[in-house]
Amino acid sequence: MVNIVLFITVGLVAGILGGMLGIGGGVIIVPALLFLFGLTQHEAQGTTLALMVPPIGLLAAWTYWKQGFVKVEMAAFICLGFFFGGLLGAKLATQISGQNLCKVFGVFLLVISLRMILFGR
Repeated sequence: MVNIVLFITVGLVAGILGGMLGIGGGVIIVPALLFLFGLTQHEAQGTTLALMVPPIGLLAAWTYWKQGFVKVEMAAFICLGFFFGGLLGAKLATQISGQNLCKVFGVFLLVISLRMILFGR
């Protein structure tokens, strides 16, 4: 049960940031799956694509799934959180100035980039 709550929380955070910053879930969810859940890069990418199905990543997710790189249950629950988080993020973003929103987006990308460059997964 703890994992389900954590999966939904990751989805909510991804949805909020996606709604606020207009970025795809992969920028948020792939690092979360790597750092929080210890998935391999292939598993993180495959699982992220699966949660965006249908139809966005259907063929790509299927390709990863055939190789055993998709965590279906995890993808389903993160998707649930992402669905509602996107609404919350969009509401927040419309209340922030364009200049400040740009800064938030840049800082987020910088932090993720430095973490991946310096520490790998």
